[in-house]
Formats: sequence, C-alpha cells, structure tokens
Amino acid sequence: MTRAVFLDRDGVLNDAIVRQGKPYPPSLDELRIADGAPAALTRLREAGYRLIVVTNQPDVARGTTTRAAIEAIHDALAAEMPVDEFLVCEHDGDSCDCRKPKPGALLAAASQYGLDLKRSFLIGDRWRDVEAAQRAGCTALFIDRGYDEPQPTEPFVRVASITEAADWILSKGVVQNLGVKLFADGADKAGMLEMYANPLIQGFTTNPTLMRKAGVTDYRTFAREIVAAIPDRPISFEVFADDFEEMARQAREIATWGANVYVKIPVTNTRREPSYELVRRLSAEGMQLNVTALLTLVQVREVVDALRSGAAAYVSVFAGRIADTGRDPVPMMSAALEMLQLAPRAELIWASPRELLNVFQADAIGCHIITATNDILKKLSLVGRDLADYSLDTVQMFFDDGRKAGYKL
Repeated sequence: MTRAVFLDRDGVLNDAIVRQGKPYPPSLDELRIADGAPAALTRLREAGYRLIVVTNQPDVARGTTTRAAIEAIHDALAAEMPVDEFLVCEHDGDSCDCRKPKPGALLAAASQYGLDLKRSFLIGDRWRDVEAAQRAGCTALFIDRGYDEPQPTEPFVRVASITEAADWILSKGVVQNLGVKLFADGADKAGMLEMYANPLIQGFTTNPTLMRKAGVTDYRTFAREIVAAIPDRPISFEVFADDFEEMARQAREIATWGANVYVKIPVTNTRREPSYELVRRLSAEGMQLNVTALLTLVQVREVVDALRSGAAAYVSVFAGRIADTGRDPVPMMSAALEMLQLAPRAELIWASPRELLNVFQADAIGCHIITATNDILKKLSLVGRDLADYSLDTVQMFFDDGRKAGYKL
C-alpha cells in the first residue's frame, strides 16, 4: 500500500465536544463514533489505502488528560474501524514538528511506510488539518463543522461528512491521482472526440483492426482528420505492411502527419521475423515509435536495446492477451518495467486490458501508460461504488428485464 488516507480524530472519526464554538476531545465515556465512519474506513481499506490517524492532543502536556486515557479512546476506535496507526502529538505549542499544521507526522509516516504523499489524502475538520496536508503535498478534504475559528485556505475539497469524503476519494479522487496515464484505444471518431473532452485521457492509440471495425476506408484521410481534431495529445497510428522496407516507407509518411504522432511498428512480421533492426533504424532517425504486440520478456529486452539511444517511444506489451492464456500479467509487466530503465526515453504501455481493475494493477506497479477502449474507460464512474448498492441495482435489473419480457411459469 503506497497510498494513504490520513484522518484527524475528533470531529472526523468521533464527534467532538463543542464548547463556545470550539471543538474539544471527548473522554472515553463521552466517545461517540461519527455516523458512517466505520463503513467509510472499511471501504477505503478495501480499496487498498493505509489508514493513519494524525491527531493533536496537547491536553497531555497540559496535564488535563493522560496518555493512558488517549490510548483507551484509540483502542475503542480501533475496535470499530480498520485503523493502521494512531500518530499523536502530545506537545503544547507549535515548537515541535509533529503538531499540525506542521506536516512532520505525515512526512514521518510516508518515510516509514513508503507512501506516495502526492497520491494520498487527509480528511480533517480544522484549518490545521488542511494546512498540514498542503505542506505535505496531500489532497485535503475538509468537513466543515461550523467551529468559531478561521476557515482553511484553498486548495481543499469541502465535504459534508466522512462518508462523502470516502465517496470522493474512491471516485474522483482516486482517478485524478492515478500515476498511470490513461490512453483511449479506438478508431471511432465520435468516440475519440468524446474521450478527448475528458481531461483524464492523455493520449490515443489505434490500429488497422480497430479502423476496419469502425468502417474506416481511407486510412490517410481518417488519420489526418483525427490529428487535426486532436493536435495536442499523442496519437499512435500503425503501419500495415509485412515487408520491413515497406513498413519503413509507411512509417516515414505517418510520422509527417503531426508532431504528436507516434508510429506503431509490430514487433514481428507475419513470418515471425523480428523488427528490432527496423525499430533501431527508425528510432535513430528521431522517429517517435510505438512498438506493439509484445507478449514475451525476450521481445521486451530486444526492443529496449533497439530503443536505448533513440527518440521518445512506447513499448506496448499486450497484458490482456497474456491474461487470456491463463498467465498472470502483473509479474511480467513489472519485469518489463525494470527492463525499460535501460531506455530512459521509452515508456511501457499496458495494452489490451480486459477490465477496469487492470488500470489499478498497472498503476500499482508504476506502469507508465495503459490503453483502454471507451467501454472500459466509461466504467471509471463506478470506481468506489458501494457494493451493496451495486448488488441491489443488479437485482433490480434482473427483475425489470424479467417483467418487461413477460415471462410466466
């Protein structure tokens, strides 16, 4: 788990005691778990987030409570919620590094657990929480309890409850914070333009098979129209010859269609002859390539060697087809990623995914890019969906379809 959700305690996991507009920590007898907190944290845990509570408890230093009392409250919370760790600042005043709004506790947790703070979140209810998140580089979510104190400074995400915070993280937040780049794979112009309107889509790939299915009859005209409509994100167009010299001729023309164009070269021709030397030659000429249809690590090693000193390039390993043979693609993709370190201008593409889960698998191993068809990318709206609600929707679909069909027994 390289991503975390940091959580303030009082006012987030449990109800704070509010006196004269100010929040105070409860005693164990006064402890009331916030509505929805156990379910929210369970969902975040199931999504693979490490859950770390970061709380200021200066009353220990002031002598108005004890460490044992604090720990008793934490034991009670941990009995109800899957918290990994409670990080407590017991100091009074702001001279230490661990007291929010300083980010010391978050930075220490990142070092201990190997967390990527840029892809982590903090849920809090005070300006100190938000500022600590900002200083650490996390995304801050602010539950406004209406305390009589300053509001936090932007940027932050305002939410009404911990349930809404979890919803945001598991839908918009997790997708926006993906490290892997999303490329749309297709050849339907309307569909490509629909994806172009989505800022999450950072590039496009296509191939002759997709073009044929989309009814494209004039390759050159279609490609030029797409480049004119999408001039500022990388687009890959593939050669369709079987002879390497003809591939080279087609590649040189395709490369002239736009500065954002990458030329797709298959890793072999239909006679099982590898295209490594062609890749080496075109890459040395400065052509941006997308070497495609790789399924073995031997192929990856040879392609990386061919691209080692050349232009920017993509290496497309068809992880979905690997999975179709009953093999787990994750170890192979991880090994491929290691190999690509020898070609610093090349990026690994997880190609031909079969389900949305593959996006998160690619992200988890640090893959640079994943290509997916529009039907898979549209499922991004389902990320973090409550499974019980999704179950009910499924049952409702079966019931409605049976009724509409007029089935009788």
